[in-house]
Amino acid sequence: MQLKELSEASGTTPATIKFYLREGLLPPGEAVHATRASYSRKHMKRLQLIHALRRIVGLSIDQVRSIVRLSDDGVPRLTLLAHVQRVVLGLGSDAADVARTEAADAVVRMRDWPDAQSDARDALDRHLAMMEGLGITLPLEVLDQYSRAVDAIAGLDLELTTAGNDTDDVILTAAIGMHMHSQLLLKLLALAQASHAIRRLHPGD
Repeated sequence: MQLKELSEASGTTPATIKFYLREGLLPPGEAVHATRASYSRKHMKRLQLIHALRRIVGLSIDQVRSIVRLSDDGVPRLTLLAHVQRVVLGLGSDAADVARTEAADAVVRMRDWPDAQSDARDALDRHLAMMEGLGITLPLEVLDQYSRAVDAIAGLDLELTTAGNDTDDVILTAAIGMHMHSQLLLKLLALAQASHAIRRLHPGD
């Protein structure tokens, strides 16, 4: 299809498509002649991915570019998913080295998770260290219950994320899932907390 047809089919203006092409978010079309290129279903799917990452997840152009470039470079899926998680959930930090915490070590042992460096592990260590610095203690029993619950949820999420072979589909499923599921968990937790408070403080309601 030509640029005009791609624009009409995707609901994206020609100017925006050209911008995505210049910014490296969208791969070049197949040259027909010096001033014209042909686009395919692959470009349609990439535009859908860009729109979802921008509108639903709220990523910047630079963040989207960092994800699709890794995809186009053919990095291993684990590397790609780790980067998507880092960007979507904001796990990155300017801190150079993150010290391991006893609490996070305990969680890893309790759940038999791989004791490997990752942005997610660093983020947990930073958070637990901050809580400890504020005098907020978490008994191992609480960490056990929390980690047991999220372990089951994470397993379900990964089954959905790793299905399929198309990399753009994997990114879309992972990014939307991470964003929307994390928000859903926060809302469910808020409702559970409110419900427990109502039952305890106003048992007759």
